[in-house]
Amino acid sequence: MKSLLTSLAASLLLCVLSHAGAPNFLLIIADDCTYRDLGVYGGQAKTPHLEKLASQGMKFNRCFQAAPMCSPTRHALYTGLYPVKSGAYPNHTMAYDWVKSIAHYLQSTGYTTHLSGKTHIHPKSVFPFNYSARASDGNPDPAAFASVLQRSTETKQPFLFIAASHEPHGPWDKGDPSQYPPASLKLPPVLVDTPDTRKGFSSYLAEITYFDSQVGELVGLLDQSPQRDNTLVIVLSEQGNGFPFAKWTCYDVGLASACIVRWPGKAKPGTVSDALVEYVDVVPTFLEAAGLDRPDILDGRSFVPLLTGEATTHKTHVFGLQTTRGVNGGSEYYGIRSVRDARYRYIRNLTPEATFNNGVTSGYLFKSWRKIAASGDAHAQRIVHDYQHRPAEELFDCETDPWNRNNLAGDTKYAPQLAALRIKLETWMKQQGDEGQTTEMKAFERMPKKANGGNASKQKGGQKKASKENDS
Repeated sequence: MKSLLTSLAASLLLCVLSHAGAPNFLLIIADDCTYRDLGVYGGQAKTPHLEKLASQGMKFNRCFQAAPMCSPTRHALYTGLYPVKSGAYPNHTMAYDWVKSIAHYLQSTGYTTHLSGKTHIHPKSVFPFNYSARASDGNPDPAAFASVLQRSTETKQPFLFIAASHEPHGPWDKGDPSQYPPASLKLPPVLVDTPDTRKGFSSYLAEITYFDSQVGELVGLLDQSPQRDNTLVIVLSEQGNGFPFAKWTCYDVGLASACIVRWPGKAKPGTVSDALVEYVDVVPTFLEAAGLDRPDILDGRSFVPLLTGEATTHKTHVFGLQTTRGVNGGSEYYGIRSVRDARYRYIRNLTPEATFNNGVTSGYLFKSWRKIAASGDAHAQRIVHDYQHRPAEELFDCETDPWNRNNLAGDTKYAPQLAALRIKLETWMKQQGDEGQTTEMKAFERMPKKANGGNASKQKGGQKKASKENDS
């Protein structure tokens, strides 16, 4: 027994020593944050810490996730697999047992792996992180990160630390809204301009600034440690916000994400990339940075060449999907599939005859918009109608129409783009084993609480934490 323990200890030491100098990884992710609202992307929310980070590394203008809701987004981010392949495509979902995550890949070569803050992933066997959270609100714990930094400095063992914030997911009760007087705000064109809308948008922007302070605290701890120059930092904003036409949709604002990367000595400070990258690319990027092979099963591809300046392009197309079945307050079914190239986004609504519903449409704000629409307000009428009723196909020029409001699918001038993207989407769906509506109707099989007859909205940890974790 003694010789066995000695052998195991020696193997572990050899593994650690083999990674002496291997890069650490700090991944910070927001929750329900439209990237274009960030000051660093030209938005109204003050984000001084993100702006500083971008000046020290690379800012990506075209980063996308595979699903515009929290749980499948996080499964794809941590596994490098698109949602249908991994089994994690509805919300409150779970990956197949055979799936491996970045925790497996890095732990097997001597890394420690930590996830602090929001989880929304299942089962734990697929995500064997060391977990932590701040006791007061479930946010990432800076003390846990400080401990990881100290241990890595002492042992020379590399780490992955994921800081998954709960902000700025509703109810938008953090930060200082007085920095954002409602009357002075410029509202997105997809919102109906009311006092309640402005008040909510003000609180939302304030919580973005609070998230920025979280980034500042975590990066500040890193910068004070000897690990600074050997740590690759990525900050992501997740899918769009909780207002209509963002989260829950496959419009550009729903699937697009901020992505800021600092990698001292590798990524040139102050650079900007227009390359198409996806969340599924993060796992293979970490693996290549660590000198590890990319498993063939992965859907993502490393964008290390972009970071080091060896390439300026990455992917020709990015993909996304939305499964409304099982969403709190959602339609019985309403599946959406999408593909985008450098300019055009194609969307297929699998059941256009159905009405699109979710927690947004049952909320107070959207109901107030309905009343305004009923009074004859033309803008409100279009917003309310278009959010819930959509044609089978949509095509948008994302350069001239960034909010995806002018459907070009019926314009013969754009028939070539429509046909090409239609084929790309169908090819991707077939490769992923996505059978469209048949897959949609199997969503409950991929939701452990639904499968067990439970309520997906019941979680431990208090009312506020449940609200943020469940994406109701």
